[in-house]
Amino acid sequence: MRFTARRKGIAAAVVTVAIWTGFIVIGRASAGLTLLPFDIALLRVLGAGAVLLPWGWVLARRAAAAGQATSLLGFSPLPPGQTALTGLFGGLVYAVLAYAGFFFAPAAHASVLMPGSLPLWTTLLAAALLAERITPARALGLACIVAGDLLVGGASLLGAFSGGEVWKGDVIFMAAAFCWSVYSVLARRYGLDPVRATIAITAFACFTYVPAFALAVGAGGLPTRLAQAPWGEIAFQALFQGVGSVVVSGIAFVQMVRAFGPVRSTMLTALVPGLSALAAVLLLGEPLGWNLLAGLALVTAGILFGVRGATQKRAASACRTGAGGQKDTERLAA
Repeated sequence: MRFTARRKGIAAAVVTVAIWTGFIVIGRASAGLTLLPFDIALLRVLGAGAVLLPWGWVLARRAAAAGQATSLLGFSPLPPGQTALTGLFGGLVYAVLAYAGFFFAPAAHASVLMPGSLPLWTTLLAAALLAERITPARALGLACIVAGDLLVGGASLLGAFSGGEVWKGDVIFMAAAFCWSVYSVLARRYGLDPVRATIAITAFACFTYVPAFALAVGAGGLPTRLAQAPWGEIAFQALFQGVGSVVVSGIAFVQMVRAFGPVRSTMLTALVPGLSALAAVLLLGEPLGWNLLAGLALVTAGILFGVRGATQKRAASACRTGAGGQKDTERLAA
């Protein structure tokens, strides 16, 4: 079978949605095993670094030969400032927060509050930092997302008065989504290549998190269960969280965007909240109450409204460009 660009795009979309869905379900399941959140984050960094650091070394050598700035002893193909900012939010804080949230809240909450909240935070940050206009359709989408988040997280916040801890996970999930949105907006602001950005944030995490983890554990200030965990669990987390969630899904996402464009790709990733919530019910035995179903529906609708707003904006821009080109042609003909 010949792999055309469309077939590659379909395969990349399937891989991306599957890994993003698995990230939520496996993250929640991992909370019931041996490793702690900081342990899983370490294995994610080490697993991704084993693949991306050599790749970054090659790209950084080429960039240096072309007179471009590199950083982190030649392992990041981006300048120091861009590497530090994107790496802090996209490579370090996001991972630690995401894994910590799974130890408090169920996967169904993560399904709504992490991928579902990304359009909300990204739109607000893009409006503040990039001066992007919020269209009426996108505003309606944001309202749906906020309503869905309140339906899911509101009950958890009320449960805090009775001693519940699920609200902590909900807040952490929202903070994790905010960090990834900051990374996305920074990458757009700097015009970063996705592969180089992924390598840079991984290199930053390797150079900062790994030594900090070792020092904190050695000083007795950070608990760890790496010594008690089975080798199978350690290897699986390094492969899935590092190689799968960072390397494979990162490359697959880029291929999907190339094949279908950013708008249609966003529509495909809108499947993640629903699929991960249903997978958590089937595989983890989590309950799916009416508030979660309603919140999931509102968040999914909000994402689709946001995509529709982006499509209308692109269409209007294309019409203006076409009209301008026609006037230029008429002036040249005259």
